[in-house]
Amino acid sequence: MGATTQQVQTDDGTTVSCTVIEGDEPAVVLLHGLAGSSRELLPTARALGGRRVVLVDQRGHGLSTTRPADTSREAFVADVVQVLTTLTSQPVVLVGQSMGAHTAMLVAAARPDLVSRLVMLEGNQGGGSEADHQALGDFFRSWDVPFVSRAAAVEALGDGPLQRAWVEDLERRADGWYPRFDADVVQAVITAVGEERWAEWESVEVPVVAVFADGGMFTEQQKAELVARGRDVRRVDLAGASHDAHLDCFDAWVAALRDALPDAARQLEGKRGSRA
Repeated sequence: MGATTQQVQTDDGTTVSCTVIEGDEPAVVLLHGLAGSSRELLPTARALGGRRVVLVDQRGHGLSTTRPADTSREAFVADVVQVLTTLTSQPVVLVGQSMGAHTAMLVAAARPDLVSRLVMLEGNQGGGSEADHQALGDFFRSWDVPFVSRAAAVEALGDGPLQRAWVEDLERRADGWYPRFDADVVQAVITAVGEERWAEWESVEVPVVAVFADGGMFTEQQKAELVARGRDVRRVDLAGASHDAHLDCFDAWVAALRDALPDAARQLEGKRGSRA
């Protein structure tokens, strides 16, 4: 199952890097969370064996432009729309985690013609306090970079699933190892995500699977309200999982994602059966 890296240039000069795994259409497009990259979703992509998967490094993250001029939600949506119109040929299953789920939701609201189904892992329509956003930016600014080695980064950050994802994604430069995101950009992005978008959420017409973790960041009230105010939403709950369930509850997450694609899965099995 070969993977290639492709780049999409946006109208504002931002480079958006994508990893494309070839396979059967319709494609699944994966959007990572804040301060992450598509790398952490590669195991998810490979678990969908036989499907065409496009993994997007959203602006300010991964191999995409690190310090884009525009960090608005509208810019993130425009990037994904351009990726979909450039790298896919029919409506896709759009999957996002956390900030990526928020981006995916806004894309589905703005361009339902490009999306056949939406899967949101630990995502909602926005929210959070200015103090929380400032604290997050301060946390990333507190990293003593560059790290002299990956081992030093593990010692400084910890060895949990999320911390390992950060360490594995570090970029090696001449003087050490650096994160593939900028703390100030991260804070600006999460501040934009914090604006509530109930109107957009309530306008989403495509079927939605909302996947929540029992140890995630949302209260039961928040989860219930999101589902109740959506048009066509099925809720799935993962036990023993955190906000980053794709990292620490992988098997249950993949099972939920596969179950969210029943029609595509049946089509794929039919094709395999016809080749036997």
